[in-house]
Amino acid sequence: MKYAIADYALTPNMAIVDPNFVDTMPKGLTAASGIDALVHAVEAYVSIMATNFTNSNALEAIKLVFKYLPRSYKNGKDDPLAREKMHYAATIAGMAFANSFLGICHSMAHKLGARFNIPHGIANALLFNQIIKYNLTDAPKKQAVFPQYRYPNAKTRYAQIADELNLGGKTEDDKVKKLLDAISKLKREIEIPSSIKAYGIDEKEFMDSLDDLSELAFDDQCTGANPVYPLIEDIKKIYIRSYYGE
Repeated sequence: MKYAIADYALTPNMAIVDPNFVDTMPKGLTAASGIDALVHAVEAYVSIMATNFTNSNALEAIKLVFKYLPRSYKNGKDDPLAREKMHYAATIAGMAFANSFLGICHSMAHKLGARFNIPHGIANALLFNQIIKYNLTDAPKKQAVFPQYRYPNAKTRYAQIADELNLGGKTEDDKVKKLLDAISKLKREIEIPSSIKAYGIDEKEFMDSLDDLSELAFDDQCTGANPVYPLIEDIKKIYIRSYYGE
């Protein structure tokens, strides 16, 4: 089981963020870590703990990932600018989510990745679109204990991301649809499968693990900051939809 831990005793005094360290990073790790940075930033932006101090970092990281991840994946060390910008994007996204926390995409990816030995960033990517669709509701069954808003606003936040990326769309629904399409396109460009099934996970093994995965994901520390507080049955449905790529 994968479960993240955090403590001030684990916080470094200094972080050396040097793009030269990732010059020779292989394509698979480039894709996994790059898409993870995107999920970090998006979840930070829609988190119930998001603030003015995290929003700008989250949006900047999102824009950098969309612009430079395909180049970094395709060209590797032959495109040092793309490598540099992705290295910074990952760091900036980390600054955002370290202060606003994440959501159920990470909760579910932690458990999925550990159970089936899927790289963490890829596990996030396989769930990401279905998580966004789940969070769009204006009438959640339950909200988190201390939301930083008077009413659910995840759809508005996703639409704002689409605006920052200049994706177009007249209504919030249009904008979110374009954002989902852009995420799917990005995943295709860096050769990430569209579903858990397409990744190669056996259907029976997955279904046999579903109840345990769902319960463990519900208890993950990232769940509490999700804009829609899920029931275990909701998490189970998201896993199923992500398996088949609905």
